[in-house]
Amino acid sequence: MWRQAMKSSIIAIVGLLSPFLLASEVKAANPDHIEQLLSTRECQGCDLSGADLTAAHLIGVDLRDANLTGANLTEANLEGADLTGANLKGADLSASMLTNATLNDSILDNVNLTKAMVYDVDVAGASMMALIIDEAQIFHTGISVGGESPE
Repeated sequence: MWRQAMKSSIIAIVGLLSPFLLASEVKAANPDHIEQLLSTRECQGCDLSGADLTAAHLIGVDLRDANLTGANLTEANLEGADLTGANLKGADLSASMLTNATLNDSILDNVNLTKAMVYDVDVAGASMMALIIDEAQIFHTGISVGGESPE
C-alpha cells in the first residue's frame, strides 16, 4: 500500500514538472517579433522559430539572420524577401512563392518545398541538405537534384 501511494506521488510530481522540463527544449517564436514582422516588414535577427505564418504576405520583407527553424510558411508569398543568413532548418515552405528572393548563406536543411514556386532565388553559400522538392517549380535557382557532374 505504501509503495502504491509513493508510486502515485512520483507520477503526479513528474506530471506537474514535465512542462517545465520540456520548456527548455521547445523554442517558440517571440510574439513581439511576429508582430514586428507583420507591421514593419522588417525583422532582422528575429526569433520566429516555430512561427505559424501560413499564407502570410511577406513580399519584400527583411528577415536577414532570422531564426525560422521549424516555421510554417505554407502558401506564404516571399517574393523579393531577403533571408540572407536566416536559419530555416526544418521549415515548411510547401506551396509557397519564393521569387526574386535572397537566401545567401542561409540554412535550408530539411526544408519542405513541396509544390513551391522558386524562381530567380539567390542561394549562394546556402546549406541545403535533405531538401524536399516534390512537385516544386524551380527556375533560375541553384537548386537541383543531385548526381554526377558531367565531365
